[in-house]
Amino acid sequence: MTPEEMSRIHGAAFVHERGWSAVEFEQMLAQPYIQHFSTVGGFALTRTLAGESELLTLAVAPEHQRRGIARTLLMQWLKNSAPLADTAFLDVAADNNAALKLYDSLLFQRINLRKGYYPRKGGPAVDAILMSRDLTQG
Repeated sequence: MTPEEMSRIHGAAFVHERGWSAVEFEQMLAQPYIQHFSTVGGFALTRTLAGESELLTLAVAPEHQRRGIARTLLMQWLKNSAPLADTAFLDVAADNNAALKLYDSLLFQRINLRKGYYPRKGGPAVDAILMSRDLTQG
């Protein structure tokens, strides 16, 4: 998937936030320790380093949502990270109920809160819920 496609999907998926530009995705993909997982309509970017793997962003185009794409991308990330990391981390907007339900179903635990972390267009910032999952459980 090209940085331009990633930017288009990200912007469409995160309408209440500033979507990442193609240049930002290109720069991110050029960094060491970055993994990229993609399929038709969606992608995930992760960083695995020093025994930890972090989900940097996950986006599914609105016309492809509710088809299991996010779950598939997350499972690819977790499977590929397990040999390299002990723990997986992510953060999610507190108002993103669909994502929270998905992460809960994949055994992520809520470990902390970042107040006002996600800026919103035309509204107050939303808290981020930090979540983690032990990758050594199998």
